[in-house]
Amino acid sequence: MQFRSFGRLDYAPSALGFGAMRLPVVDGAHDRIDREAARELLVRAVEGGVNYVDTAYNYHGGTSEEWLGWALRGGLRERVKIATKLPSWKVEHADDFDRFLDEQLERLGTGIDFYLLHSLDEDTWRDNVLAHDVLGAAERALADGRIGHFGFSFHDRYEAFELILGGTDLWEFCQIQYNFMDEEYQAGRRGLELAAGRGLAVVVMEPLRGGQLARPTPAAEEAWAAGLAELRSAGPRPPESPVEWALRWLWDQPEVALLLSGMSTLEQVEQNLRYAGRAGVGVMTPEEQTVIARVREAYRESTPIPCTGCKYCLPCPNKVAIPDILDLYNDAVAYADVEGARTRYTWLDEETRAQACTACGECEDRCPQGIAIAGWLEKAQSYLAVGDDGGG
Repeated sequence: MQFRSFGRLDYAPSALGFGAMRLPVVDGAHDRIDREAARELLVRAVEGGVNYVDTAYNYHGGTSEEWLGWALRGGLRERVKIATKLPSWKVEHADDFDRFLDEQLERLGTGIDFYLLHSLDEDTWRDNVLAHDVLGAAERALADGRIGHFGFSFHDRYEAFELILGGTDLWEFCQIQYNFMDEEYQAGRRGLELAAGRGLAVVVMEPLRGGQLARPTPAAEEAWAAGLAELRSAGPRPPESPVEWALRWLWDQPEVALLLSGMSTLEQVEQNLRYAGRAGVGVMTPEEQTVIARVREAYRESTPIPCTGCKYCLPCPNKVAIPDILDLYNDAVAYADVEGARTRYTWLDEETRAQACTACGECEDRCPQGIAIAGWLEKAQSYLAVGDDGGG
């Protein structure tokens, strides 16, 4: 494991952080974590050098924090830092910060090292954070030791990132969506460099874009294969998989303090530990960067909906299985597997299919990617259930 710097703080985080957002579950139920299986992943990660674990109030339907507190018993807690997040969009009164924080401390059963305002955008910053003096409450929590360090996670346009970053001197770190596909999306590289330049640690989430970059489309696979052939003929040992390419691209940048991976299997943990052990700043060659650029273009040409499967859109008031449907539509288009996608669509309970969408807009308000979900659901219903030719 390599260890890196964390902004201006005296802390050396592991390059790989453990994200408690996509843990193994029981019978496909998002809010029923397979506790023992998930703990096995965490134990192996910590044994491999991981010392930063990230969760949030709402992960796994509100069960992730309690699971983490349980899983860290027996000596693991002393080996890691815990990060968790306030559900900023739920703050509607001046005492909500303390109410949520106290509940989270009880769930975890231990102290919180890093506390973030979750999923900030310009509206939440104005209507929830500033309107209810969340910053004042956070300053008091820092002073009385209920939280160790204060930051925010972000999903909005770059201009909103600048606004929030300059809104207080309390920030010590931030968390942004960043990967080789999203270099100019949301905060992007500009935000990464701006925050790091001000002494903040920058934690990267969605390094694989919700798993998309681990599963190349045929066009991206072709670009990878061509690039690998060129690199092998040139001599140096290239990364072994698309996952390693994507993670290595991030670790190559000194402004990245660490990246979070939501690992669901022991194989993923072992792979990521291996990749973290042989990456580092300045490791990527110009030739590898050229291959990344080609693959980026191939992905952009083949995948229509930028859904990462984060499930922030859930629960849907009409019980629509939004991420599953968007994923099926993407598969049908990107992998030219319309019949397979249509078959899998029939496996969804009928009441959860796209026709149940009423375009109420709740999911779109919560979507970090700004996806026009209702329109895509209508298109998916037509394409997957009826079979028109609307693939783009």
